[in-house]
Amino acid sequence: MVKLNKIYTRTGDSGTTGLVDGSRLPKHAPRMQAVGDVDEANSAIGLAIIAMGARPETRWLTTIQNDLFDLGADLATPIPDGADEPWALRIVAKQVERLEGEIDLMNADLAPLDSFILPGGSAAAAAVHLARAITRRAERSATAAAIEVALNPQALAYLNRLSDLLFVLARRVNDNGAGDVKWVPGASR
Repeated sequence: MVKLNKIYTRTGDSGTTGLVDGSRLPKHAPRMQAVGDVDEANSAIGLAIIAMGARPETRWLTTIQNDLFDLGADLATPIPDGADEPWALRIVAKQVERLEGEIDLMNADLAPLDSFILPGGSAAAAAVHLARAITRRAERSATAAAIEVALNPQALAYLNRLSDLLFVLARRVNDNGAGDVKWVPGASR
């Protein structure tokens, strides 16, 4: 278990941050941008949980928040020479498959889309849509970092599937899609 006795260390005052393996890199490095965006997505999911109230789906989101801490650790752990360390905390296929199962379960009760939808309808759905949009940014940051450094492909798949799950969840929260706000192309011309 992690034990934090001291919150500030002063080691980052020069603009660098430490990775799990002890190496350091600039705080603005693409890898760290991805870690930060995953943290922001996790925070947005926390707000969505509060906005959703006592809905049963919040337990999924709590599990996802824990997964996102795992994912942050995954992104912050270099893969040395393409061979992973057995001790490294990595996102695994089972976590991605769990998201797919949850998507399929929720989507089974939704009417097929006949238009794009706007992020809103209810406060809870809007909060979930915001988490989805931030998750998409985290995915873009992670794929950009993957051009420069080796990243776990399952971590990238997890982010992609998570944004899909959040989209479907927002529709479910919007009275199974009945409360969705449809996009009307050119409506304000």
